[in-house]
Formats: sequence, C-alpha cells, structure tokens
Amino acid sequence: MASPHLPFLSFPKTPPPPPPPLSAPRSLNLRRPRAANAAAPPPDGVGPAAPTRGDRFLGHQLATEAAARVLVPEDADRRRRRKEKRRALAREPPGLASCYGCGAPLQTDQEDAPGYVHPATYDLKKRHHQLRTILCGRCKLLSHGHMVTAVGGHGGYPGGKQFVSAEQLREKLSYLRHEKALIVKLVDIVDFNGSFLARVRDFAGANPIILVITKVDLLPRDTDLNCVGDWVVESVVKKKLNVLSVHLTSSKSLVGITGVISEIQQEKKGRDVYILGSANVGKSAFISALLKTMAYKDPVAAAAQKYKPIQSAVPGTTLGPIQIEAFLGGGKLYDTPGVHLHHRQAAVIHADDLPSLAPQSRLKGRCFPANDTDVELSGNSLFWAGLVRIDVVKGSSETTRAFIFYPVVLFSFQTEVGVTLTPPTGKERAEGWVGLQGVRELKIKYEECDRPACDIAISGLGWISVEPSGVPSNSLDDNVEEEYDNGELHLMVHVPKPVEVFVRPPLPVGKAASQWYRYQELTEEEEELRPKWHY
Repeated sequence: MASPHLPFLSFPKTPPPPPPPLSAPRSLNLRRPRAANAAAPPPDGVGPAAPTRGDRFLGHQLATEAAARVLVPEDADRRRRRKEKRRALAREPPGLASCYGCGAPLQTDQEDAPGYVHPATYDLKKRHHQLRTILCGRCKLLSHGHMVTAVGGHGGYPGGKQFVSAEQLREKLSYLRHEKALIVKLVDIVDFNGSFLARVRDFAGANPIILVITKVDLLPRDTDLNCVGDWVVESVVKKKLNVLSVHLTSSKSLVGITGVISEIQQEKKGRDVYILGSANVGKSAFISALLKTMAYKDPVAAAAQKYKPIQSAVPGTTLGPIQIEAFLGGGKLYDTPGVHLHHRQAAVIHADDLPSLAPQSRLKGRCFPANDTDVELSGNSLFWAGLVRIDVVKGSSETTRAFIFYPVVLFSFQTEVGVTLTPPTGKERAEGWVGLQGVRELKIKYEECDRPACDIAISGLGWISVEPSGVPSNSLDDNVEEEYDNGELHLMVHVPKPVEVFVRPPLPVGKAASQWYRYQELTEEEEELRPKWHY
C-alpha cells in the first residue's frame, strides 16, 4: 500500500544581520605591562584590617593637633602684629578738614581751642569746597608773635591753657611704623643730644631714614663743617641708628637743602615722605625751605607754598599730620607733630619764657674764668640764668677753662632768681619755680693739653666745653704737660628734676677746632658701612 503523500512545509529564511557600521580604528595600547616584581602601593587594609571611619577621623585630629603645636607661636605672633596694625591704622588721622597751619581738625564750638573757625567763615568755605584753605584762630595769633600753647602733660609745657597731652600727640604718630614711607628725621645741632630722639624706630618702624641736622648757621664763625659732619656721623654710629645719609642744613640760609631734595627724590620711589623730629626742632621751617627750593623746578611745590605750615617759637605748634602736595611725580609730604620730651628745659619753664630758649643769632662762647682775670675756677659757681648751677668743687684756673655756648645771660655770682637770673621771669613765676632739684656729680679727667676734655650738654639748652687753658702743646714745657696728665675737674651740676645732663666728646666748633679734631682711622669696609654726610 502506498504511503500517503505528505505536504512540503517551507519556512522563510531569516535575513542576514546588517554589516556593522564603520568606526574609527581602535588605538593600540602601547603601555608597557607592569613588571611582575614592581611593588604596588600598600593598601590601607582590606576586609577586617581596613581602618574604620572612626580611625581615620582620630588620625586626622592627631595630625592637626601636632601641626598646631608647631605653628602656634608663629601664628600667634602674626595675629598679634595684624592686631597692632589694625589698631594703629584705626588711629590714623581721618580725611577730615583741618587747619593747614597746625593740622588741628576744624571746629566752630570752642573759640579758644585749636582749630576754631567762625561759623560763618566755615559755612562759606564749605559751600565753595575750600575748607583746606582755612587758617584757625590759634594759628593767626601765633603768626603775629603770640605765645599760645596747647600741649600739656608729660613733656608738655606749664602755663597757658592745655587742650592736648604729649601722649596723645605720640599716639597720632604710631601708625607710621606700619606705613611704607620715607622718614626725614631732624636734629637740632645746638641741642644735639636733647633733640636726637634715640627711639625713633618706635615711630618709623623699618622705614628708611634720612638724618638732617638743622640750624648749622648758628654755630660760631669759622667753624669747619667737615669736622662737624664727621663728628655727627661718629655720634650716629655710636647710637647704632641706621640711616641712609646725613645732611647739614640751615632753613634760614637754605644751606644744604638742595642735597636733601636730591636724596629724597632718589629714595622716595613713590612713597610718602614724613618729616619727623622732637618738638621745636624746626620741622615747619625746614618744610618751608624745602618748598621754596623745589618751587624753581616743580610747579606743584610752587603752588603748595601758599598753604604751608605755620612757624612759631612755641614748641607744639603742629598738632596733627599736615598733608602737603609737594611732588610732581607722586607721593605726598607730611609735616608731623613734634615729639615732646620730658627731659628738655622747655618742659619745665613757663610758656611765656619759651622764646628765651630759642637762639636768634650765632653762638659765641663765653670763657670762664676770663683770660684777663686772676679768678680761680675752684670754689666758684656758674649760674646759667635760673636754669642751671654748676659748682666747681675742684679745679684750677691755670689748667682748665669753660666755654659756654648759648645766648642766655651767664652769672658767676648768686643773686635772686626771677630778677637777675632769668628765666624764670618775674617774682610770681619764681615762686612757682620747681627749682634745681636734680644734681649730677661729674669728675672729668683731661689727659691731653691740645684738645678739650669733653662737652657737658644740658638737654634743651646748650653745652659747656671744658678744655685746658694755654697755648698748643708744642710750646709747653714738660712740667706743664705732667700737670695736664694728672689733672681732674670735679663739678656738681644742678638742674630741674627731669632735665638730663649729657657728657659727650667735644663738638668741634670755632676756628681752632680744625687743629685739634681727630678723624677716625677706618678700614675700607668700615668706611663703606658708615653713612655719608653732605653739606
């Protein structure tokens, strides 16, 4: 039997998959395989040995504490300096309108206080934006010769109404050490030790300093300024004050001012220039001389002459920093309040007697005992007005004489203080006079007969040069030389209580100084490190 016919079942063929799209060729991995013996970084641990989050936190805390123990002193010192800078900058004088003569802020309330301006004048100037052209009432009185004091307290002045203390004026200068500035420090050659301001770095900080010696025109005639310049540089080196240069100047005759201007222009480098010094050292007069000399070539300085600081014989005339547009190439010039020192004579006498302490002409040495007299030095007292008494306990007129350099009346006999010995002037001031309570004993040995033994400088007054009498040593016999070698002068110096007495090397003044002054013998290295002086 034939098998039944089975139908043929056909299934459609599945289409082939589409070709893959074209893509960029694969980059070959050309890196070298790691060597089998290369050490892999050690893991922190896996599994049960892995550190927990608590362990990691504890390790971070321990590392932070260890770093803090190392860095805390430095960080604390840095924070302390930042805090001092913020405080000092907070005391920086604001940009308020002030009197261009003294720097006191303008006000219309207290008529007898510094900075007073009539309300109508103030409103008119304010409306026309001319407040910086106002001169206060006190400055107008000072410009007419009135002695109007405003500074009292430690280092201030008795007599007159006092509106500000010496400490407050120092606080106004405390911000300078944090500023980038050029400091021009002024020293009075007549009162070199008393006006030197040895702690000037407390105000200037690390800023560069140019030392300017003022009032050299008051030195006796025929003084060799080469000797004076070398003497000043030697004194500065002994005081360990690092300065750029030393300049001998006179604000009255404009001597040496050009050299100071050249030094300022060279060292300024876009910084502000601050004139710094003790009270009544001549800062305002120096600025006037500076502007007058610069005005020939600088139109900015010529315009600044119209509103320059006021000059007065009263110490403490300037009561605040005075900004002056004086330089064409940028940077400003500042007149600053004088630093009042309690150890100067001006701090103890009445305000009305202050003009008697300011010399107006060249100094002339007065010899005691006089060359034409037979008065012995021993057993006598020298009265320097009512301010100083010098008792000569031991000394001989044949071997020693004293030259007093200062234009104050000198007496060799005791009379009534306040009548003949002035200042103090008048009976009333003499009754309130503090007296000569401070006593200093001095024993001076003179071993060389051809040069003075030393200077006795009275702070804020002048100096006494103690020197052997006679002629140069080449005309002396051997017996006289032996007497000089063994000579000694015993003095008792009486001054008011805070006034200081300095014993220093003799200042070479007068015609004969160039013969006995001796320059220091220096090596090339020492000569290179010493500041240069200019005249």
